[in-house]
Amino acid sequence: MTRIEITKKGIITDEIKEAAVSEGINPESLASDISIGVTVIPRNKIHNIKPVAIGRGLSTKINANIGTSKDKVSFDDEMEKLDVLVRYGADAVMDLSTGGHIRDLRNLLLKKSPIAVGTVPIYEAAIMAAETHGTISKMTHDDLFKVIERHAEEGVDFVTVHSGLTRKAVERLREDSRILDIVSRGGSFLLEWMIYNDRENPLYEHYERLLEISKKYDLTLSLGDGMRPGCLEDATDRSQIEELLTIGELRDRALEYGVQVIVEGPGHVPLNQVELNIRLQKEICKGAPFYVLGPLVTDVAMGYDHIAAAIGGAIAGAAGADFLCYVTPAEHIRLPDIEDVKEGVIASKIAAHAADIAKGVPGAIDRDRKMAKCRKNLDWNGQIELSFDPEKIRKWRSEVPPTEQEVCSMCGEFCAIRTVERALRKK
Repeated sequence: MTRIEITKKGIITDEIKEAAVSEGINPESLASDISIGVTVIPRNKIHNIKPVAIGRGLSTKINANIGTSKDKVSFDDEMEKLDVLVRYGADAVMDLSTGGHIRDLRNLLLKKSPIAVGTVPIYEAAIMAAETHGTISKMTHDDLFKVIERHAEEGVDFVTVHSGLTRKAVERLREDSRILDIVSRGGSFLLEWMIYNDRENPLYEHYERLLEISKKYDLTLSLGDGMRPGCLEDATDRSQIEELLTIGELRDRALEYGVQVIVEGPGHVPLNQVELNIRLQKEICKGAPFYVLGPLVTDVAMGYDHIAAAIGGAIAGAAGADFLCYVTPAEHIRLPDIEDVKEGVIASKIAAHAADIAKGVPGAIDRDRKMAKCRKNLDWNGQIELSFDPEKIRKWRSEVPPTEQEVCSMCGEFCAIRTVERALRKK
């Protein structure tokens, strides 16, 4: 039985108990939410990792992407990125590799990762078709589904599948006259295949085959947004909503089948449309966990896109998004290096934490309350441990002159906290 089928029978597994303890909620509530599809635990039956729940009323989780490209293939670098993203608090990792021995890297990642691992199988299927036949358009249905099943049987916990990118959605795209038609790599592969073959998207046409594979391994489907906006001008347009309506229907079919679903969202979205996008998704997809890329609230933050994404992520999380995909400073420029991964994870963790405080997740503000007390007491060790990057803060504190070790070197002897305390003690 799948996780949904088990919870529908009222069975509380050890896995659910463990995830509930981590969230500070009762296992019965968590099981109930899994049974109705508003919460998921992305964990393949054969992947032995700590269970983490994503969904309604829970702390906002984050995902970090790693992976090779044709221009840069280093397993050592990718494993170091894994170490870094785990150390700084990522809840899941996605392998987006498109270069080198992709399968070998995925298996190494599955062996070493203590957190959920996600993939985008269309990448591997498309690359195999291009290498074998010289073109993605020669990929067959069987080629694609064999890759998906291989990912599942190897232990992948969740897969992005762009099943909502239908021929109808492509026609809508032609009519919409977007500035950036499709920026989703997986979406672009499928659109090319559909147009050259004049056929429906196999992930939509043969969706039941996808559900059968997912059910066998309790694989979580992350319904990808191939039509996500790639710039502010294209946000919340008819193409995006057309795909979202289809995704809502696919979510219902998966739930009936006993398969867990996450819904992916935009993308590049103006600040004033972020909350609207969350409300639309939650309504159309009946509260399914929402996984957003950022969203980035400006198109011109190159080199600082992790900041643009953190701003959008905090607003999205506060409005009800459940899962944030990190964005690194290298977004739109190059493959992220190890330092980029660290910066991206920390920015996303800050956004998720700010969102949790705003939506009243139990215990979220406790860390901030402790930080305030440490600052009141000029407790630098306490402040360092509560920060998102203790290593950086410890290094900066080591540069403070010995005469100002008790305070910060910005205020020095004129420290506001110490000045007010001294004044208030005077009678």
